[in-house]
Amino acid sequence: MLLFFQATADTATRAVDTLNRAVQATTAQPHELRFGDLLIKGGWVMVPIGILAVLGLVVFFERFFTIRKAAANEATLLSQVKSNVSSGKLDSALAICRNSNSPLGRMLQKGLSRIGRPIKDIESAIENVGRIEISKLEKNIGILGIVAGIAPMFGFLGTIAGVIKIFYDISQTDNISMGVISGGLYVKMVTSAAGLLVGIVAYVLYNILQMMIEKLTLKLETESIDFIDLLEEPSK
Repeated sequence: MLLFFQATADTATRAVDTLNRAVQATTAQPHELRFGDLLIKGGWVMVPIGILAVLGLVVFFERFFTIRKAAANEATLLSQVKSNVSSGKLDSALAICRNSNSPLGRMLQKGLSRIGRPIKDIESAIENVGRIEISKLEKNIGILGIVAGIAPMFGFLGTIAGVIKIFYDISQTDNISMGVISGGLYVKMVTSAAGLLVGIVAYVLYNILQMMIEKLTLKLETESIDFIDLLEEPSK
């Protein structure tokens, strides 16, 4: 009988040890936090931040390809127009400008249509068309500036919402443990980080587009001056 109780005690001890090891193994392996789960923990504030992020990317890529297309093949256009004007083929030069469908082409087309008038009038007409073309290229770029300013503010709003959630959970449970306040901390930190990230990216993209437009503007001004110089050559 004594041997039976001893064997039973040994079996129970081994079972307890096995259970303890299983609990320790479970505790030692924390739940893996996925990126999607992290965004969900940010709460409802992540919805407007996500909308701003998508809006900023759409505006950037639409303007980026539009500006890059406007700057393509401009050097060959001016040389072709120069050769036709020098040969007295104004109709051919006008056709080349119309077919180019580019800001420089429309500027040169306006200048060619004013040939015969004083140089000042031609120069003024080209400048007016240039300002209109640059305004078209800058269309909707201001939206990126708005996104860069508003996204961090939504992140700050999420911070406030997280703090409110922390105090609400404490008031409901009368407990200040980490498990109680962790939900509010997730909202606070995730929304702040997301808002700042979207704002920084939008600010960088906004400045990239501005630099592209400034570069194209300088190129258009330089080539319009070359065109005016070409028209002034016969009078020299």
